[in-house]
Amino acid sequence: MNNTTLQKLKQMKFYGMYDAFKSAIETGRLSGYTIDQFISHLVESESDDRHNRRIERTIKNARFRYKSQMENLIFSEKRTLDKDYIHRLTEFNFINKSENILITGSTGVGKSYLSSAIGHQACIEGYRVLYFNTNKVLAKLKMAKADGSYLKEIAKIERHQLIIFDDFGLQMLDKQNRMTLLEIIEDRHEKGAAIFTSQLPVNEWYEIIGEKTIADAIMDRLVHNAHRIELTGESMRRKRTEKHIEI
Repeated sequence: MNNTTLQKLKQMKFYGMYDAFKSAIETGRLSGYTIDQFISHLVESESDDRHNRRIERTIKNARFRYKSQMENLIFSEKRTLDKDYIHRLTEFNFINKSENILITGSTGVGKSYLSSAIGHQACIEGYRVLYFNTNKVLAKLKMAKADGSYLKEIAKIERHQLIIFDDFGLQMLDKQNRMTLLEIIEDRHEKGAAIFTSQLPVNEWYEIIGEKTIADAIMDRLVHNAHRIELTGESMRRKRTEKHIEI
């Protein structure tokens, strides 16, 4: 009968209950529970399993560049990365208030890693997150306008509570990309949060966006109530390479 029950649990996709019941049988712990205790144990196991699988799906769907986590961040004065400040950000009031984070610094200092770590933690807390390389997503949206899937792609972006635009400013925006970025930022203004990372200081973004009127409109929405993080120090990638060579 136990084998039949296990089979039915798996068929109904009650994987948490399946694992808990199977473990109880194999370890001989069935007799150690009252009926109500065992039912409670099965339900709690199923709830935990569904919660964990939901987090895994959210992280997978976010498509982060790095598998970075908050506990792996390196905080130091040389990097101007303040632990208390970052931990306050990961209370995620900035998402609830639809505010942005602008992370700048030279190449290799950990901008992408930091943004992914914040995004990863947001997924754990139940927020819908989407990561983009800026140039790639703008190119994709340009193709979407040509094949008629643009509105579908924009709607997908809008459904997420936090979007990450990584490596912003590596190349000048043309007219179409400028208007696409404005549409995304306009749609999210006071309705969704965003993180932008860039090698360029924020005051140089106007030039990258081009066309003063559009640049003013985009920057006004990005910078208003934004949290700014300017990372300094030597390249973390170079330090990891040198450490690997030493080893």
